[in-house]
Amino acid sequence: MTYAYMHLRRGRWSVFVALLGEPDWPSLSFTGTTAPTVEERSRALTSLGYAAPDGIGWSWTEDRERPADPTSAVVLIAKMPVRLIAGGAS
Repeated sequence: MTYAYMHLRRGRWSVFVALLGEPDWPSLSFTGTTAPTVEERSRALTSLGYAAPDGIGWSWTEDRERPADPTSAVVLIAKMPVRLIAGGAS
C-alpha cells in the first residue's frame, strides 16, 4: 500500500508520497504556517498524481525534532493511504 504523509516542520507544511525503493518521492510544500485545508491537501495530492480512497481521512501523530530530547520542538505528522490516479506519476 502507498501512503501520503504531511508534516509541519520548522513552520512549514509539506506533503509527500512515500514510494518504497524509489530515490525521489513526489512532494509539495505549502505556503504559510496555517495547516492546509482538506481541499488544499486533496488538490496537492492530485497535483502529485495521487488521490485518497473515498471515506479515508488523515491520521495524525506527533514526534519531536530530536526524538531523544524531550525538550525538542514538536513535529506534527499525518498519514493516509493513497492510490495512483490513472495517468498520474509513477
